[in-house]
Amino acid sequence: MPAAEPSFRDSVDLMFTRAVRFMDLSPGLEEKIRVCNATYTVRFGVRLRGAIHTFTGYRSVHSEHMEPVKGGIRYAMAVDQDEVEALAALMTYKCALVEVPFGGSKGGLRIDPRAWDVHELEQITRRFTYELVKRDLIHPAQNVPAPDMGTGEREMAWIADQYRRMATTDINANACVTGKPLSSGGIHGRVEATGRGIQYALREFFRHPEDVARARLSGGLEGKRVVVQGLGNVGYHAAKFLSEEDGALVVGIVERDGAISCDTGIDVEQAKQWMMKNGTLEGAPGTKFHAEGAALLEAECDILIPAALEGVIHKGNAGRIRAPLVIEAANGPVTAGADEILRDKGTVVIPDMYANAGGVTVSYFEWVKNLSHIRFGRMQRRAEEAEHMLLVRELERLSEDQGLGWTLNPDFKRQYMRGADELTLVRSGLDDTMRTAYQSMREVWHSRPELGDLRTAAYVVAIGRVAESYRAKGL
Repeated sequence: MPAAEPSFRDSVDLMFTRAVRFMDLSPGLEEKIRVCNATYTVRFGVRLRGAIHTFTGYRSVHSEHMEPVKGGIRYAMAVDQDEVEALAALMTYKCALVEVPFGGSKGGLRIDPRAWDVHELEQITRRFTYELVKRDLIHPAQNVPAPDMGTGEREMAWIADQYRRMATTDINANACVTGKPLSSGGIHGRVEATGRGIQYALREFFRHPEDVARARLSGGLEGKRVVVQGLGNVGYHAAKFLSEEDGALVVGIVERDGAISCDTGIDVEQAKQWMMKNGTLEGAPGTKFHAEGAALLEAECDILIPAALEGVIHKGNAGRIRAPLVIEAANGPVTAGADEILRDKGTVVIPDMYANAGGVTVSYFEWVKNLSHIRFGRMQRRAEEAEHMLLVRELERLSEDQGLGWTLNPDFKRQYMRGADELTLVRSGLDDTMRTAYQSMREVWHSRPELGDLRTAAYVVAIGRVAESYRAKGL
């Protein structure tokens, strides 16, 4: 990024400041919402490979207007206090926008997870968990982490097990963290949740022709040319669902060591398998490799999906971005400076606090499942199937008695008679959340043209809801 570019933390503050200019908040309440409540820094040692290694970790709590607070834990060498505080603030606004009853938090450990074997990583994770749990910075009722960059189901299972070892009488111990494997109290659909949320967000955007026209596009998702930056969990699932289920053409995939392109569409699953096997996208069948991968962000396409790190679209390249629609699958991929350039160009940006909220939404469902101690669908699924069976049999009986001679399509019968299982209910809840949140954001965007863009509208909605919660508490 250019040296004059605002930091990630500064970008979040600048975007917040832009939004509150259009709101009627007292200076004191504005400051209360903006600042981060607390950040805990821990430095701990673990004996590995015959020596003591010291690690630095963070857990930041931005807002406790609702509890527990929620936010992922990332493992990366770039982790620092400013980053986790900026991410915690985004979590507050994200949860408020999609009406998930959490405050915002975030954590990180300054570590390269690829530098350690699995057993060593488990020891490090368990010690980090111990340091956080003993200060109630991991707790089902106070602070609930989730996976983020560099972590996944495996790390969440270690965290949950360590918490149970330390809180042996807590009946709700499984709810101390989300994003766990199914075998450890997880929920169907959580791994794919953020990518699925990107798909649902784009579907909702394309349901509104007026919004599509603002992006200088027309029609639906089918045939739209998509470039995805990052083929990790989020980028992979978003690209896979959009190409396989909505007919979009993924024409470019950007990774850290280069990019691949194909004008007729990349087979996303094949590209993912190739990268997992070879450690690079170079040589993926049917694609052209570009050593300067970042240049593909500027390729001509309809939709650009930055799905990896913050700050990949900045003042230095924003003017060359040709995609008329950018959807932020990562946190903070567009800097404040770049955001202004894109806004002036007429580029529509679907902001991160909405677009990538699928993860925290399904994490909320998992948390509720853990507290209720029952799998979604277990009570009603067979009852639904029995009711549907009664209706189908009655229709078939009437046809036979009346001599109508028609029969129900077997595929329709199969789908209609199937009761809702956990995955079906999770996807339904996520779809409803993404639709409702977009509509609340869109209403402000259209009714207040002075706001200028969807991001400012999202901030106005989210900050307004946080302000209402604080006012209800007497602030």
